[in-house]
Amino acid sequence: MIEGIRASQLFQNLPVHWSFKEVFSSEQPIHTWIPLIAKELRQFFAKCKPSQRIHSELPLHLFVTGDVYIGRNVSLPSFGTIEGPAYIDDDCILRPSVYIRGNVIVGRNCVLGNSCEFKNSLLLEHVQVPHFNYVGDSILGNGAHLGAGCILSNLRLDQKPVCMQTPTGELIQTGLRKLGAVLGDGAQAGCNSVLQPGSCLFPNAVVYPCESFKGTRLAKTAKEGLFRTDKNSLQ
Repeated sequence: MIEGIRASQLFQNLPVHWSFKEVFSSEQPIHTWIPLIAKELRQFFAKCKPSQRIHSELPLHLFVTGDVYIGRNVSLPSFGTIEGPAYIDDDCILRPSVYIRGNVIVGRNCVLGNSCEFKNSLLLEHVQVPHFNYVGDSILGNGAHLGAGCILSNLRLDQKPVCMQTPTGELIQTGLRKLGAVLGDGAQAGCNSVLQPGSCLFPNAVVYPCESFKGTRLAKTAKEGLFRTDKNSLQ
């Protein structure tokens, strides 16, 4: 049986300061990270006292409920919803009408845009999800970017378990009923594109505007993506 695509094939580095780096191993099949998100958030909040959770000023009409950690220098909108458990690291930007719907981990310097919804997902660092996006049961690598209106679909119409594919087209049985997309470092999906359940973009790969994509895609050239990671950018 094919185990799956390893995280080390998609992410050059995991942030060295990251509170969860000991849990999300780079040698694990990437689809096994999805069930870990809720589990690790529960363990984090069991140890993190309520007085240690909010490090940025909360606007009056931003609705925050449940276990929520917000780091330093996070720009928060005048209105929106954050439902815990959720972890938002330092220097992020959240825009109006953002909806974080539980079990979400966000790394440093990410943009969570206007009218975007996030559920059971993991964003590493410098991720940009800026306009009218849905991100469910998905993982976005360092510097990944979604164009306006891009949807990461997470549930098959027949509701059968979602499969992934290796770059050579072999099926990976994930056993997950809900699995969105996995974007490697610097991967991009253009405006109004749809990534079908279980889709995977390797580092710097591109899905073009209005494309409906299913499967696994490699970057055509080393220069196709715009984002490059190095150890200094993830300190």
